[in-house]
Amino acid sequence: MKQTLRYEQLSCRLQVDGLPDVSAGQSGEALGIITGWSLQWLGRPELEGRKEHLLALMQVVLPYARHLLSGVERRFGQEDSPVEIGPRPGGGHRLLLRSSQPDTPPLEVALDDAELADLVRVLDQLRLDARLQLPLDLPPIRPLRPREMQERVPRRQRLAAPLGGALVLALAAGLGLLLPEPRPLPAPSSPPTSPPTSPPAAQERP
Repeated sequence: MKQTLRYEQLSCRLQVDGLPDVSAGQSGEALGIITGWSLQWLGRPELEGRKEHLLALMQVVLPYARHLLSGVERRFGQEDSPVEIGPRPGGGHRLLLRSSQPDTPPLEVALDDAELADLVRVLDQLRLDARLQLPLDLPPIRPLRPREMQERVPRRQRLAAPLGGALVLALAAGLGLLLPEPRPLPAPSSPPTSPPTSPPAAQERP
């Protein structure tokens, strides 16, 4: 029995078609085998593909959006991967889709922040849908590494604090060398010695 999952936002609509995996004991509204999917954009050509293309889209778009929320902009996807996404030089986001058909040029889609947010929502709705009962080979959600967090701060700003501290330390050391040495304190004089006193003589008893 064919199953269809639909997820809609303002600028896009995702539809996933498939069947229950009978060998895994699935039935009813479960979808364990994806036979095809389509993504309809507002004012753009419709995208279609197989399960591998849908997974490739989720594998780059979801971590890219997570890094954006942390203030880290970086490209996801290799030059030979089906999907690639990254920031555009003039602002916004650049989604590049490569077809598996020979002699087919890649499709480049320019997205603004609202369109990217809609795309992330429909992909998240698919990922969290209990009716989708097949493993998704998605990268695990982990905190960003310290190196990635440092890259969000410009290098000039990162170097300002240590260079400023070294400069202050050098100035303090130079001023310390310019100060005159303190004069030595005079040695304390010893108090006069008094002659020893003899103990009182014992009185004779009558």
